Amino acid sequence: MTEPPSFGLYLHIPFCERKCPYCDFNTYAGLQTHFPSTVDALCAEMGRWQAALRGRTISSIFVGGGTPTVLDAGQLAQLFDAIHANFAVAATCEISCEANPGTVDRAKFAVLRDLGVNRLSMGVQSFQAAELQFLGRIHTVDDVYLAFAAARQAGFDNINLDFIFGLPEQALDDWNDTLTQALALAPDHLSLYSLIVEPDTPLHTWVESGRVAAPDDDLAADLYELAMERLAAGGYLQYEVSNWARVCPGDDTAGMPARACRHNLVYWRNEEYLGIGPGAHSHLRMVTDDGAMREVRWGNRKPVPGYNKRIRTGEVVEEFQEEIDNRLAMGETMMLGLRLVGEGVGFARFAALHRQALPVVFARELADLQARNLITVGDQRIRLTPAGLMVGNRVFAAFLPD
Repeated sequence: MTEPPSFGLYLHIPFCERKCPYCDFNTYAGLQTHFPSTVDALCAEMGRWQAALRGRTISSIFVGGGTPTVLDAGQLAQLFDAIHANFAVAATCEISCEANPGTVDRAKFAVLRDLGVNRLSMGVQSFQAAELQFLGRIHTVDDVYLAFAAARQAGFDNINLDFIFGLPEQALDDWNDTLTQALALAPDHLSLYSLIVEPDTPLHTWVESGRVAAPDDDLAADLYELAMERLAAGGYLQYEVSNWARVCPGDDTAGMPARACRHNLVYWRNEEYLGIGPGAHSHLRMVTDDGAMREVRWGNRKPVPGYNKRIRTGEVVEEFQEEIDNRLAMGETMMLGLRLVGEGVGFARFAALHRQALPVVFARELADLQARNLITVGDQRIRLTPAGLMVGNRVFAAFLPD
């Protein structure tokens, strides 16, 4: 018998010191009184899954939010105790935790290391003071340097830094300077995201009212291309549309770098994950009593008080659930996998997931996209071309059902 597949575990901490004006994540500021009850609820929700996932191993853990480091040491320890009490964690498990440079110190980093966290992801966003202010960040540029040094001193040898580009009227020189300062720190991983004006955010209101100019797609493309050039020259390999890993000795630069985020690879390879917490999403393939395979996705209730109450009273916490049919699942495998710049979507992996041949299922789409020089079709896999990388969302949409 084959070993049951491993899965990724995501814990959502829905708290921040301040809500950023561009953020549409399920996060809240000013809810400190809910910290203890929410931690209790997350632990109880993990307990609900113990029996169903017995015999399966966690390959990666990501503690995100929000800002997990707003929790105190005892609350963080309570969460990790619950993880180990309810699940089997692989000895090689990648354990990531998000951190805001304005909410951590050396003692907090030491706590995370003691709890087994071996990868840190810090939301820097910019090295320009005016841009940090526009983005509503609570930290300063100096805070970034202090936090990064403290993380290294605490023993973290795998640190990611997040940045946002494509701000309204962002100066090319400012972005270039941010890249220069980021490279000077020599982080192990970099994530660069283009600013999106999400509905129901203060930024959306500012743009709609004319208070702030709308982001310029052409400018964002120029900034993206500059980042690709600078990071490649600085020794970083772009392995995903928005992610770069520092090349390590022994890395195969044509393949997946060692410092690639293993938890996010679970998402991009359309593998399985369990989300715990308010608004967290999950995706599992489960065998029914009659031996059939069901592929299911669901999301938890978002408001913190309602989530906590449902857990406390034993109610169902899922806000929605959908069964994914094979056609949609195949499209999502393409949409997600093509984000992996070097790996793309392999024929063997596709066939193992869906029991069908990729070149047959998507023959028409592949021919069209290849004719437009947006993908390459090799003997073993499909990848985006440089032109396809610049219009990735259009390529991905071609594989999704109408």
